[in-house]
Amino acid sequence: MYDIRGLNEECGVFGIWNHPHAAYLTYMALHSLQHRGQEGAGIVCSNGEQLFGARGMGLLTEAISQQQLDSLQGYPNAIGHVRYATTGASEISNVQPFLFKHSKGDLGLAHNGNLTNAHQIRLAIESTGGIFQTTSDSEVLAHLLIKGKSENIKTNQKAALNQVKGAFSCVILNEGQLTATRDNRGVRPLMLGQVDGAYCVASETCAFTAIGAEYIRDIEPGELITFSGENEVEYDMYTQDIGYKMCSMEYVYFARPDSEFHRHSIYNVRKALGRKLAEEMGIDADIVIGVPDSSLQAAKGFSEQTGIPNEQGLLKNRYIGRTFITPDQSVRERQVRMKHSPIRDVIEGKRVVVIDDSIVRGTTSKYIVKALKSAGAKEVHMGISSPPLQDPCYYGIDVSTHAELMAAQHTVEEIREMIGADTLTYLSVEGMHEVFKAHDSKGECNACFTGDYPIEIVDHELPEVKEMKRRGV
Repeated sequence: MYDIRGLNEECGVFGIWNHPHAAYLTYMALHSLQHRGQEGAGIVCSNGEQLFGARGMGLLTEAISQQQLDSLQGYPNAIGHVRYATTGASEISNVQPFLFKHSKGDLGLAHNGNLTNAHQIRLAIESTGGIFQTTSDSEVLAHLLIKGKSENIKTNQKAALNQVKGAFSCVILNEGQLTATRDNRGVRPLMLGQVDGAYCVASETCAFTAIGAEYIRDIEPGELITFSGENEVEYDMYTQDIGYKMCSMEYVYFARPDSEFHRHSIYNVRKALGRKLAEEMGIDADIVIGVPDSSLQAAKGFSEQTGIPNEQGLLKNRYIGRTFITPDQSVRERQVRMKHSPIRDVIEGKRVVVIDDSIVRGTTSKYIVKALKSAGAKEVHMGISSPPLQDPCYYGIDVSTHAELMAAQHTVEEIREMIGADTLTYLSVEGMHEVFKAHDSKGECNACFTGDYPIEIVDHELPEVKEMKRRGV
């Protein structure tokens, strides 16, 4: 069975130091990051002497009970995690934050991303007698942190981080300190904030909004920030080999529109992507509609640029949860139909421009075009506010294999014919980067559009392939 979802982010992380309500604030922050992972959640807290935690499967409200949350009240330091699992990995042992008990001290770890040399390191550790309890890349990093030979925690952290390759944002909790760090190309986002004098970090600034925190700045690639004592903070770098390759799909799709990167709201970035698409598309139509939810801002920008009225032509059913499809095409279409419904009175007799953020397998796009024409649309013109997805992601996003990526197998014209649209226009790579640069981005990863991978792929395996091999599938 193939999941009908398009794209999925791996995780969201949060950390807070020296706040009397650390656990409750972490819970609230994770709730705002729920879009980054719905299959498991957890919180680990510290009282300065030892670490305690709670975790579970499902949405945050299912994963952590009120009783568990109350049991963590009073511990001033916390980290939290929401998780989306790749194929076969949805099990409690892989839910983070991980909590390790060791003679060197307790260790809590929450990680977003994917290590591209994790399998290589895992084999090396196992060859010396190391034992792994999970199939997560994060446990590889934990082993390296614990195996550090120095008495200084930061020295061991730097040594461990310089051994791993990949894209990650990570929070590490010890009895006496909280550490936040980001990969040396800045592929995965991580933000610094402050609430009631206490420092906090999060995958997105929407978490700060949820708890009333101030957004201070984006954490830099390769940066290592340590919080300790009474809100003492130390800024450092674990490497000088840095670059700026922020994931393009964070802007296009993953981040919540009320989040900010580099002080610019994702809402405005997506509107600008829509405006740029309108310039490149050059179409005449009666209405423009967005595919809910992440494409609504691009549709608004398209409308503002062209003067074509922006209407709500599609409704999204928000209560069906995740659905899966069988190999039977008729069943596929019925299950996609559960998610999106056209509004006939808006559509009928109109030339319609439909804006979506991406086409992965094409199942949803084909249904939407067919549904709009069945609702009476005279023409349906599909506009995509990102370039064609042609290559899989090794850095923590579930973007299938080449075989499942429609644009890897077909030309734009072939895709247009397959989905049934009158025209199909993708935003160019150049146009996309022009928009990002205008919003103060210092550089982006566009590997899924161009195959140009900015970080070495040592294992040469996609995350889901590695996972299946570990499980003997």
